[in-house]
Amino acid sequence: MMLMAVSLSCFGANSANATQARKLFNNTYDMVFGEQGSTLHYNVNIIGILKVDGTIWYKGKKSRFAESRYLSWNDGIKDYWVDLKKKTVTLYDAGSEKKDKYSSKFKFNPNDYNYSWENGEEGYVINLDAHKSTKGIKHIKAIIDKQTKAPISLKIKLLWFWTTVKISRFQSGNIGDDMFTFPAAKYKGYKFIDERSKKG
Repeated sequence: MMLMAVSLSCFGANSANATQARKLFNNTYDMVFGEQGSTLHYNVNIIGILKVDGTIWYKGKKSRFAESRYLSWNDGIKDYWVDLKKKTVTLYDAGSEKKDKYSSKFKFNPNDYNYSWENGEEGYVINLDAHKSTKGIKHIKAIIDKQTKAPISLKIKLLWFWTTVKISRFQSGNIGDDMFTFPAAKYKGYKFIDERSKKG
């Protein structure tokens, strides 16, 4: 009886922790990917092999990013990728996986994970552990600001390697739709490549 009581007590505590962790995560997730839009600066480090930094904007299904070599404007239908070194503009369908060999590996569904959280020195630490059947991302450690709930960093485990993402200059809201319109006139001298599945 005593063992059962202790077991039920632990289960209740774990369940409450998981519920609160998911609530914290959902709040921050909506701040980033909600219809109000957001922007942030990122520094990505993939096991010391690939290091890149840039700025990204989101608004619903729309997105845009700017890095030292690559730029992208995705209006939810078309996705334009600019390679400043090669002087090319490649047009993809918005959801195409052709544009980035890493994108398919980093697919994410919030419902594919178990959640827990704890207090950390930098902020709240939210741990996401993938269900056994989940492909791609196996673990995420997200740190969010205790006051603003803004994202601070992500540590992502994919197969056997870890990717670290440091986040700064985060803003949620006040993102206009014109932000995602490709400025064609600026790149009219670039080679144009159409990689859409249905052209026209």
